[in-house]
Amino acid sequence: MTASIYRRCVLYPTPALRPADDQVLGEIDGMREALRHQIRTTPSKWTEGLRKFLTADAVAASNSIEGFRVSTVDVQDLMDGERDVEVSDENREETLAYQRMMTYIQTLHDAADFSYSKSLLNALHWMLQGHRHTARRPAGQWRRGPVHVTDARDPGIAAYTAPDADAVPALMRELVDWLGADSGTHPLVRAAMAHLHLVSIHPWADGNGRMARSLQTLMIAREGVLAPEFSSIEAWLGRPGNTWEYYRELADRGPTYLPDQDVSSWIRFNLTAYHQQAQSVQGRLDRSGRVGGALFAFAGSTGLDERVVTALHDVAVAGRVRRSRYEHAEGLSLQQAQRDLRDLTAAGVLEPVGRTRARYYTAGPRFPQPALDVARTPMTLRNPYTS
Repeated sequence: MTASIYRRCVLYPTPALRPADDQVLGEIDGMREALRHQIRTTPSKWTEGLRKFLTADAVAASNSIEGFRVSTVDVQDLMDGERDVEVSDENREETLAYQRMMTYIQTLHDAADFSYSKSLLNALHWMLQGHRHTARRPAGQWRRGPVHVTDARDPGIAAYTAPDADAVPALMRELVDWLGADSGTHPLVRAAMAHLHLVSIHPWADGNGRMARSLQTLMIAREGVLAPEFSSIEAWLGRPGNTWEYYRELADRGPTYLPDQDVSSWIRFNLTAYHQQAQSVQGRLDRSGRVGGALFAFAGSTGLDERVVTALHDVAVAGRVRRSRYEHAEGLSLQQAQRDLRDLTAAGVLEPVGRTRARYYTAGPRFPQPALDVARTPMTLRNPYTS
């Protein structure tokens, strides 16, 4: 190994936390413990729906950062196996590939014999990019040439040039060793650093951003405090304002790989993300319960079977429901699910959109307004460093 390559085989040093960082991290730990308890004591009917939503939201957001834009509700439909979803073939492929990889990551959260390896990372990359594999841009293998990240405002400008391809194998060996070591650093801080390490090395020809975000999700899930679906900050990163801050934080690292620098601002950015994502999940869980309460009251006052609350809950929270989702959620026969939705439509509670297999249902003129009011009230997130 040449001296020049050896100097590049150095990862960013993990910065020491400031008192303000320690305070924010303590708040995050407390929020996550409270969430774990609340999830365990909330009816599974609502938590399962939230799990699916959060997974779809993470997939939609992380893909949107790379320019593949599919709404969260459409991602949910694709995850449910719906064929008649109005998205492009490219967006469909990218969504399903990311969802398959995310599903596998979620299964690894409690694997007893788990270990990080180059093979694992390349296998995850194949799940993400296998449908785009070519000899020049191989999936599941380190890149063979240079890679440049273009400026979001001007594609003619390279915002970042990754390390030379011949340095990638050694850098990735160092990263895998780092992932397997027990440094005593808080798991959330280590996960943030792993994200930065991987996205800076940029070991593959494509898909590096999503792989780095997924590695962070995997490390948080392996921590074991929350189920994997509740662990990702990808949805937070995908919000437009946060995405620009994400780009800015990465750009602040410099136009080339310069690991010998202070990355404290990157840690603060991630701690803010963890904190606000925990607030968001808490708010969604609370809102889901209040919406459910309003819908059960409506069902009781109108003589509806309580099972239809599941369909109405999807409409209130997600904006629509499909027959197949309701059927599977309640374990109904095709005929029973169709009958329930037909009766709700006849009563003016639901309104059908589209025909046959592409049909879904939205709120009709007699949908209970209190449930919609709760579902549509925006939540407020506080910045833990300024509030």
